[in-house]
Amino acid sequence: MNEVSLPSKTYELIGHESAEKQFIDAWQLDRVPHAWLISGLEGIGKATLAYRIARFVLKADNKEIIKNESLFGDNTEEVSLQLSVSKDLPHCKQIEAGAHPDLRVLEPGWINPKTGRASQKIVIDQIRKSTGITNLTTAGWRVIIIDPADAMNINAANALLKSLEEPPLKTLFLLVSHAPGRLLPTIRSRCRRLELQPLSAEKIKSFLSRTEMKKKSIAGVANLSGGSIGKALQLATGSGYDLYEAFYRVVSSLPKLDIQSVHDLSDLASRKNEDGTETFAMLVNLIPDWIGSLILISAGGKIETEVIVGENELKLRLFEGGASLDSWLRVWEKTRDLLSGVERVNLDRKQVLIECFSMLASVSSANK
Repeated sequence: MNEVSLPSKTYELIGHESAEKQFIDAWQLDRVPHAWLISGLEGIGKATLAYRIARFVLKADNKEIIKNESLFGDNTEEVSLQLSVSKDLPHCKQIEAGAHPDLRVLEPGWINPKTGRASQKIVIDQIRKSTGITNLTTAGWRVIIIDPADAMNINAANALLKSLEEPPLKTLFLLVSHAPGRLLPTIRSRCRRLELQPLSAEKIKSFLSRTEMKKKSIAGVANLSGGSIGKALQLATGSGYDLYEAFYRVVSSLPKLDIQSVHDLSDLASRKNEDGTETFAMLVNLIPDWIGSLILISAGGKIETEVIVGENELKLRLFEGGASLDSWLRVWEKTRDLLSGVERVNLDRKQVLIECFSMLASVSSANK
């Protein structure tokens, strides 16, 4: 991830005013729940919101209610607080550096001292060490961010549950979750929910218009993002719209398989992005998502906004001229598994793409 886009260094939150207001209202009433579950699409701004809350809560001179006295001092008017905090404040610099004494951030990647290997999960030792700050004497708040909470293993989840059942004073738990259904029901029940909704295409377009992207690309990326600002930024920095156009040239030729277009797509996907990451990673989700939208449209589901004119008509044509719904579902599943396994088992990328599009060609011509 580009350092600029790290949630700990991101001070602007695009959208989600309602979620911010819920926290502010609770803070002003001095009724702040000890645990908040922040859920929504991946890349939608959940971690950014968690850090905004942390900066606000840990601000040394924070006031619960700001009041403006009248000329004669005989009444006051309550003014809504904002979660925005100046990045120049000392505690914000500490948070950026991961050095604030009253903030703990739990993420996958913990190094096991016995094996020297990084864990793909959040483990019990991390929970125990983070909750240790609640035993320290302090006049202010302590904040513990778990990102994502879905990554906790069962032992870690049970250890966290004990803290949530008997919450320490002035300690705030912020659980970031892409899939809250994976969490223990007992953890969910002890958290105040903040469910972030997908951003509108217009809001994402407005944000991207500040960049140097071409207008045509901005509209395409906004529609491709699915309401996720994180995905929009990934597509913007990785020539996502150009990649999508190359992908569309392949599927628009189906049920005939244009091998040259597949080679062109593979070559484009092998390029490095501006931040040094590889473009191919975008295809891992892009291709299965496109097949999934084809299935939904064909099954009478919601018709999505077209990125390229004629897309929905193409999807219907491929489905109606092809195999059964079950066959399309099997291709969707196989394609998803193949693409996600490219890095895991070091498969040949170009061969995987040829295999994926060959399956699409086969299923879309089954009745011909």
